[in-house]
Amino acid sequence: MTESLRDVLDGVAGGLFPPADGRTTVVAQHSPRDAGVLCFTAHSVVFTDEDPRWVYERLAAAECDPLSASMNPRFLAALMERTGRTCETVDAMLVAPPLPGGPPLPLKEIEDAGHPRVAYARRRRDDVRVFTADGGVLTTGRGIAGRLEVSVEVDADARRRGLGRALVTAARHLVTEPLWAQIAPGNARSVRAFQSAGYRPVGSEVLLIAR
Repeated sequence: MTESLRDVLDGVAGGLFPPADGRTTVVAQHSPRDAGVLCFTAHSVVFTDEDPRWVYERLAAAECDPLSASMNPRFLAALMERTGRTCETVDAMLVAPPLPGGPPLPLKEIEDAGHPRVAYARRRRDDVRVFTADGGVLTTGRGIAGRLEVSVEVDADARRRGLGRALVTAARHLVTEPLWAQIAPGNARSVRAFQSAGYRPVGSEVLLIAR
């Protein structure tokens, strides 16, 4: 029986990865909103409602190392054209388990906010919750396959003081299930903050966004 996308993600969060066999698995979209590609060590997962035969044909035509085909620009461009979607970047994918007790810094949950980070989260996630701290904003919400995702934004004048790390640590105290993060690899400061807060890199991802 083929695993669902959520099955794959739950397994990875628990340390059980797809087999490192150099293959690509195609699974159905969990919802009409989200399609894309997840890459783990020597195994990729394409989540789309397109015909799997088309996906495998395009992967074979990518003219690159098969291990890299699912993230090859030619394949991604073809997938976007086929689905009528677009994307922003290839993100690093990190996950962390919840932590007991209350968060280590004061947070205030708010019902509404015009902050760009909040608006961004609400376009891509369900059940978004927003918390503010002195100098920063923390959001959680359900994204790809209903997994719980976190993002933070630190004010320019509050940076380089460890607030980002404190916020993403606090997020782990607010949840009761694994917490996921997507970070552009070039954002080294954010990558360091999440890793120092106990989030571990597990792969890379491209989220295809409906136009």
